[in-house]
Amino acid sequence: MVLDRIDRRLLRYLQQDCKQTNKELSHKLDLSVTAVYERIKKLERTGIIKGYEAHINKDAVGLGFLAFCHIRLEKHAKETIGSFEKEVRKLNEVLECFHVSGEYDYLLKVVVKDMEHFRNFMVNKLTTIEHIGSTQSSFTINEVKNTTQLTLSDDAS
Repeated sequence: MVLDRIDRRLLRYLQQDCKQTNKELSHKLDLSVTAVYERIKKLERTGIIKGYEAHINKDAVGLGFLAFCHIRLEKHAKETIGSFEKEVRKLNEVLECFHVSGEYDYLLKVVVKDMEHFRNFMVNKLTTIEHIGSTQSSFTINEVKNTTQLTLSDDAS
């Protein structure tokens, strides 16, 4: 699907606040409410809009300890990779998991209550997954930037 200038503007507005009404968006885009509704539905149907979620303050819900875990697998067979990825998807503490290039094979973003919770996660969950060769963890000192908003220009480049 090719996005036009209006689709891109609509996506920017939705990224800023997805709770805006179609009426509010119609005023900003100078379109009818029906046209906005149809564009949003089209963006959802085509998978450009994957869903909507609330951004929750981690500290406010007692999950303010953020760590990044680098994982190296023992071997890189298709079955090993598939098995690791299947198991890591089950871990509630893992918010994001990326298969990466470089010295390590995977990078995990992990959120937990505190260091004790992290230790229990590592000992009782993560390192029990088969074929993990080694891990290295880094802990955040300060969150400098955290966004999910993509930068979308008006042109379809």
